[in-house]
Amino acid sequence: MDEGSSAEVLVLMRRAGVVFGAAFSDWWKEINESPQWQDTVFYLLSASYALVSAMALIQLIRIQRRVPEFGWTTQKVFHLMNFIVNAVRATIFGFHGEVFSFKTKVFTLILLDLPGLLFFSTYTLLVLFWAEIYYQASALGSVHTDRLRTAYLSVNAVIYAIQVGIWMYLWIDDSYIIELVGKIFIAAVSLLAVLGFVFYGGRLFTLLKRFPIESKGRRKKLHEVGWVTGICFTCFSVRCIMRLFSAFDPDLTLEVLDHPILDLNYYMFTEVVPMALVLFILRKLPPKRVSAQYHPIR
Repeated sequence: MDEGSSAEVLVLMRRAGVVFGAAFSDWWKEINESPQWQDTVFYLLSASYALVSAMALIQLIRIQRRVPEFGWTTQKVFHLMNFIVNAVRATIFGFHGEVFSFKTKVFTLILLDLPGLLFFSTYTLLVLFWAEIYYQASALGSVHTDRLRTAYLSVNAVIYAIQVGIWMYLWIDDSYIIELVGKIFIAAVSLLAVLGFVFYGGRLFTLLKRFPIESKGRRKKLHEVGWVTGICFTCFSVRCIMRLFSAFDPDLTLEVLDHPILDLNYYMFTEVVPMALVLFILRKLPPKRVSAQYHPIR
């Protein structure tokens, strides 16, 4: 092929790329502005959350029937919070038309961000549980356990207090700067969860690897901790990155009705799929006899 032919091919490829890019842009804009696509996506999200919510509720009922005498254990609270988070999300997306049409934008932000904070509290409860197991197995005892629970409650209380303060300010004054700060804060909360899973999930995984190979349940628990840590690390990392991008790029905003495909991918891959996978991995019922690793919350 001579140089002239090569140049013509390159020109044709560039023109084809421009045409394809323009067609894709038009298609993307048409989907974003289509009420049918918007309704389809948000009703799909609502149904997906409702399904995961039902999974969590069914598992909670199974656990309660298995060990009713133990009261509210960490495992029961975890499944109850999963049920609440998913039920709230399902309801919100089921009424997406009303949620995204509030004249006062802060109400939309509250309805979209509050379940995200509950999601953080739910899955950092796993971090707390693993940290307790780690310190008990390390013979560091109940002192660390009490401090860990206090730290978990304190961190969550501070996070909710700061977020409520941001919402109150936005209610009084719809400030772009404060809204930006709020989005960055949500990203920072996700980063905190990432660090928790890396630190305590990694330490417990390493501790389990040191157990004798013939230890009963060691391999299964090792896989469980490894998979859940990997899933939660990934989903909270993606949440953090997406929140940062959406804070600075209007085309990636998640708090609007006309970004249905973006919302579908974000919520599916950072909440729905991870929660369904974790619930499946942690589906094993507790033993009927009292276990050192299965205790009521004091």
